[in-house]
Amino acid sequence: MEALEAIHTRRSIRKYQDKPVPDELIQRILAAAMSAPSANNTQPWHFVVITDREVLAQIPKVNPNATMATDAPLAILVCGDVTLAMAPGYWVVDCSAAVENLLLAAHAVGLGAVWMTGPMQAKREIEKALKVPPEMDVVAFIPVGYPAETPVSRGRKPVTEVSEIVR
Repeated sequence: MEALEAIHTRRSIRKYQDKPVPDELIQRILAAAMSAPSANNTQPWHFVVITDREVLAQIPKVNPNATMATDAPLAILVCGDVTLAMAPGYWVVDCSAAVENLLLAAHAVGLGAVWMTGPMQAKREIEKALKVPPEMDVVAFIPVGYPAETPVSRGRKPVTEVSEIVR
């Protein structure tokens, strides 16, 4: 899939087929995530791939907005290593760029995904449940799988409404 097509056609997928995702595809989308830019090339991201059905079933108990996790064949927890921050907050921006690459790569290889953050308490519970080291902070929880839905675009603002050219 061509890059601009992937950007314009990607949608948040919340329903998944009961079909495992091959390790090769997981590695491809992680490699795409790791190709994101980062401040001074610090690459502060860390990815936890969760395929354990019992663990995925626990996620909605700490984040009620994440019910789709129980049906996803996997989820990826994107964390940032706060000790690698060039300045306060840079790691969040770096990891967010990695998340967007991951979402686009998943779509480009025929997978669906949804970017979730959730309430702070849920984030802390997820970190505790998955034994995320203290130097890591969760940026996103991303259920991934083969789509079992085809959501339509809810539309975007016109480019002219949110941009200007300064000459």
